[in-house]
Amino acid sequence: MRRKSTTCPAEITLEVIGGRWKMVILYHLFQGVKRFSQLRRAAEGITQKMLTQQLREMERDGLVHREVYPEVPPRVEYSLTPLGESLKPVVDEMSKWGLRLLGEKPAPEAFDAYLSDLTLKLIQP
Repeated sequence: MRRKSTTCPAEITLEVIGGRWKMVILYHLFQGVKRFSQLRRAAEGITQKMLTQQLREMERDGLVHREVYPEVPPRVEYSLTPLGESLKPVVDEMSKWGLRLLGEKPAPEAFDAYLSDLTLKLIQP
């Protein structure tokens, strides 16, 4: 994994799990081993190319294990490594936070102000 020099440890986490699809992929792999086609169906809207790219990045970063079975046609299964599994509490807390936010239904401008304030707190030393 390539790491940037940063004063914010949360930025390292975001570098590894950030983006539109990695959280979705993690969510589905927490439920067990999945084949590529299962992940593609579960992550509605993702293209084959994007899923391949995201899985390769996650494999490179040590989050996902790719198992290729020598069959015809080849069968490939994806599972989480222990490092990937260690993200479960993080994803669970993010999910809870999102559910609380949905329950509060703030006005869009209030949410934008909240995110701006949160961002300032995260980037200030």
